Amino acid sequence: MLAGHRTWIFENEPVIISTGTVGGPMEADGNIPEAFDILHDDIWMNQSSFEKAQRTMMEEACQAAIKNSVIQKEQVQFFISGDLINQITPSSFAAKTLDLPYFGLFSACATSMEGLALAAFLINGNGADYILSGTASHNAATEKQFRYPTEYGGQKPPTAQWTVTGAGCGLVAKAGDGPKVTSATIGKVVDMGVKDPFNMGGAMAPAAVDTIEAHLRERNVDASFYDLIITGDLGHVGREVSLDMLQKKHIEVTEENYKDCGLTIYREDQPVFSGASGTASSAVGAYGHFIQLLKKKELNRILVVATGALHSPLSVQQKDSIPCIAHAVSIEAGSDVL
Repeated sequence: MLAGHRTWIFENEPVIISTGTVGGPMEADGNIPEAFDILHDDIWMNQSSFEKAQRTMMEEACQAAIKNSVIQKEQVQFFISGDLINQITPSSFAAKTLDLPYFGLFSACATSMEGLALAAFLINGNGADYILSGTASHNAATEKQFRYPTEYGGQKPPTAQWTVTGAGCGLVAKAGDGPKVTSATIGKVVDMGVKDPFNMGGAMAPAAVDTIEAHLRERNVDASFYDLIITGDLGHVGREVSLDMLQKKHIEVTEENYKDCGLTIYREDQPVFSGASGTASSAVGAYGHFIQLLKKKELNRILVVATGALHSPLSVQQKDSIPCIAHAVSIEAGSDVL
């Protein structure tokens, strides 16, 4: 069912029956190592390139999600994925290995929730019984493409963020045990004229606010309807900007019920500047840490708002501004939620 202009209500309540998460050495040393199924102690992961290492993590996350479920891989009908690397090749090569019908997406760091929203939409409309949806990112691969290779040793400002080396995947089903996907609000491209590729949080904050405002309005609920509203990778700078914007719109969020995956994954004393970023930030935060809290019934209802900057190396070189987007998905612990 469509609520308003941008929000799907999933009346059949597709279920996330299992998840798989993978991380690298920085993530293993971070704030939530228990949220990962697999942790690597080497960013190369026995591969000849960082892009191949990213592909490996995507494959491992999908395999972990299947292993953690009650079904076999042959029962999965579709794989939905995307990433930041040129032409989403890590996702596409992972799809080749998985040998599943494949939807390739690009929504930058908002890809995780775009994929989950589409998986839930397909399953809610009886288009499939089981869908794998996820994404991966790699710090060194992303730095090489969007900024400078790490071996260059370029200095960064405090507004910069640290791309997560990791992957997160959810196995979404028509029925089963697990958190339920209840609605999704699809983002619009928001461009406030920011041109600094070292301030992604500030660029993405208005898109997050636009989607949160639309979601609450179209579902006719207050922010307090959710135990937590969780953004994808705004970091310290973007979170503060978005908090200020939400308060000016009279949307009542607090320090306690407004979280950011980019501030959850790493410890405060790790050298990650303004916080985590990358497509895996919201993926491992949601599919790992926050869904674990739903399963434990420490949370009942969350809204995950994955944020993405839709620029490219070429658009930055041509001095274009940075268009941004955010997709929101609501997830509930189960049918006993009041």
